[in-house]
Amino acid sequence: GLNFVAIENKYPLPKVDELFDQILEASYFTKIDLRSDYHQVRICLADIPKISFQTRFGHFEFLVMPFGLTNAPATFMTLMDSVLRPYLGKFVIVSL
Repeated sequence: GLNFVAIENKYPLPKVDELFDQILEASYFTKIDLRSDYHQVRICLADIPKISFQTRFGHFEFLVMPFGLTNAPATFMTLMDSVLRPYLGKFVIVSL
């Protein structure tokens, strides 16, 4: 399928040991668990046909990023880093 022809996004995902190093001396912790996180990312109109599929029940198109795409984690990590950029390294770390 699509994952075989996709050009892999090499956006670096954080390593667990690096995350622990960053929070070593922190006093407060919290987490945000985004509901249906990948489904918050819209698919570009030109790319919708690329991830459409056909079943006996009809033709279906994803309008938001589905789980399972090769670049889904990197795309979501890029989004989170850009949204939280002013706070990264100060009091926020991003991890999937």
